[in-house]
Amino acid sequence: MTGSVGVVVPAYRPNTGNLAAYVAALDAELTAATIRIELDVPRPGVVGALADAPATVNAVPRRRGKGRAITEGFEALSTDVYCFADADGSTPAGSVAAVIAPVCAGEADLVVGSRRHPAARVTSHQTLVRRRLGDGFAWLARRLIEPALSDYQCGAKAIGAAAWEAVRGHLREPGFAWDVELVATAAALGRRVREVPVEWHDHPDSTVATAGTTLALARGLVRARHRAKCLHDDPLHRAIAAHGERRPALVGPDSKADGR
Repeated sequence: MTGSVGVVVPAYRPNTGNLAAYVAALDAELTAATIRIELDVPRPGVVGALADAPATVNAVPRRRGKGRAITEGFEALSTDVYCFADADGSTPAGSVAAVIAPVCAGEADLVVGSRRHPAARVTSHQTLVRRRLGDGFAWLARRLIEPALSDYQCGAKAIGAAAWEAVRGHLREPGFAWDVELVATAAALGRRVREVPVEWHDHPDSTVATAGTTLALARGLVRARHRAKCLHDDPLHRAIAAHGERRPALVGPDSKADGR
């Protein structure tokens, strides 16, 4: 499969100079059909500072969370492949291209960039605390959901349009747990998931916190496991789900067709 590529860059309080440079690098490397910056709660002057970037800027006056921002960005695309890349540019444009390539080639439905893959190249490390928390989360995720990956939260993933259509109505996590829910849902629906190594370097001004975010991620992981088990018709989890799902889906089954 080959086809057009759309890229979503979710951003909250970004460094506008770095973001503009990153978007320009993505545009040059990927020749994407469209790049969308999904910008939450922009500070004065930020939208203007991004006016010359080769991207559409969708500024929203509220904090949606990473997952909801990416979802709404994907819903606005009409390309063959959807990709997102975190606004801090931790995953260089060349590695984002490597994440997209297997989807374009028809070799995978969802590709997950990995900074913990043995072949990954990490040029700048996180603090020891953040690294240990990330390692612990990845260890737990491998034991709770399928597929078993080395990294679930790296900020670069790509998915084919048909696979997105299958998973979109099942996604409920608006924040950072969206990544792991996407992986678990795609696998539960029988989609081909592949992990590829990336070059990666840490940005100390990332909006991701430490212990608090990791705890929220762990809760989201448990919810994602439950929903994946429901998709597998697990009797116990179906019984639990019968009491009602408190979190609504991020999009309804017909919202894309209706343009919402």
